[in-house]
Amino acid sequence: MPIALAFSTGDLAVLVGCQKGGYSARMTTITRFAPSPTGRLHVGNIRTALHNWMLARGSGGTFMLRIDDTDAARSKEEYVDAIRADLAWLGMEPDGEERQSERMDLYETAFEALKQAGRVYPAYETAQELELKRKIQLGRGLPPTYDRAAMAMSAEERAAKEAEGIAPHWRFALDHDEPITWEDGVRGTQKFDASQLSDPVIRRANGSWLYMLPSAVDDIEMGITDVLRGEDHVSNTAVQIQMFTALFAAQHKTQDLPRFAHTALLVGKEGKLSKRLGSLGCDAFREKDIGAQAIIALLARLGTSQPVEPIADLQTLLDTFDLSNFSRAPAKFDDAELERLNTALVHQMDYAEVADRLPEGIDEAGWHAIRPNLSTISEAAEWWALVTGPIELPEFSEEDRSYLAQAAVALTWGDDPWGTLTAALKDSTGRKGKALFLPLRQALTGMNHGPDMGELLPLIGEEKARGRLQRAAG
Repeated sequence: MPIALAFSTGDLAVLVGCQKGGYSARMTTITRFAPSPTGRLHVGNIRTALHNWMLARGSGGTFMLRIDDTDAARSKEEYVDAIRADLAWLGMEPDGEERQSERMDLYETAFEALKQAGRVYPAYETAQELELKRKIQLGRGLPPTYDRAAMAMSAEERAAKEAEGIAPHWRFALDHDEPITWEDGVRGTQKFDASQLSDPVIRRANGSWLYMLPSAVDDIEMGITDVLRGEDHVSNTAVQIQMFTALFAAQHKTQDLPRFAHTALLVGKEGKLSKRLGSLGCDAFREKDIGAQAIIALLARLGTSQPVEPIADLQTLLDTFDLSNFSRAPAKFDDAELERLNTALVHQMDYAEVADRLPEGIDEAGWHAIRPNLSTISEAAEWWALVTGPIELPEFSEEDRSYLAQAAVALTWGDDPWGTLTAALKDSTGRKGKALFLPLRQALTGMNHGPDMGELLPLIGEEKARGRLQRAAG
């Protein structure tokens, strides 16, 4: 006999009540970031984690990490450790952690409840058979949705398949009589016709789980109030809304659906999806000495109507985080913009913030002197070498060598040795502007540009400075 769907079309009525409340209906916000430990976090994952962290923190809520490690063959513990470490480096440590591999009993219980309610059914098609069906449908100009052939199988037909050693995979039966609607936090009102969607496979023939059911079960059991993820999950949400309501009915639970919001995906600066963004992660950022502050400042506002600015204060970012500011247009990620932000943030950093990352010998005065010339903190060593030496001198004209000899004699030490020296040389030589300052900078640092000499010269010291002037003078 064909499988009957044992559910009421009224199951979805709970959706209306929970969505009317909007984003102010619930007091406690609980969000989750749910990566699969099959690789390192990339910039798109980081952005999703950040949005969930900000949504929770901005309302005094809870941010959970859920490790989606049901795929035992591909999941690796090293990636779990890396995910935790990257979130910690970014300042987004979760309030709690769950692992799907430790929650299998929950999924089994939910599956059995759905089976008893007639909301799941076995299917026996091979991957090749399903692909052939899709091609035929596309050839006829039809959407390539599953035709529910397995639902119409008799008990005898199913028994014959299993007698041949063909184990079934399992699909969730969508209710075609109920439209699926929700008020999306970014995309506004969303409507789906369930008959235009395929009944999703929720369990493989080997008994392992696919994403859909464990995710819905966990969101229910963990009390997730807000599911915030990329727009590539919009159709998943449509399916999972029915899955939520079916689970509530099958397990006799009274619970609100989570609120859903789907942000536009990241694209490269050329406006196209980039494979590179799929590999660009915290290791790559650290390698280029891009700080966590810059990454947060960029990703917090990228794709919104708010300006991307070098904001180091997290509270400012939290106070201005609002899903209504997100655009539905793709968010363009640009390395150059990230680097500009990083430079601006480095220029704001106090000595105490960076002291443990600076080369030995750089004190607060040294940091203040070289900071305006830095793009990254790691560049501090190059600029500090101007103080510690040795330096390479350029070739000087005979006239400039004579001028530098006078400078070595005129150099005196006090509160402002640079100002005193240049004032004296201006009076004695008549030089001004570039002719006055550049040969001195070149002789003292070997560079044509660099930190303010008024700050740098006291760090070089009188003896070393005079020696450099004398050496340049020949």
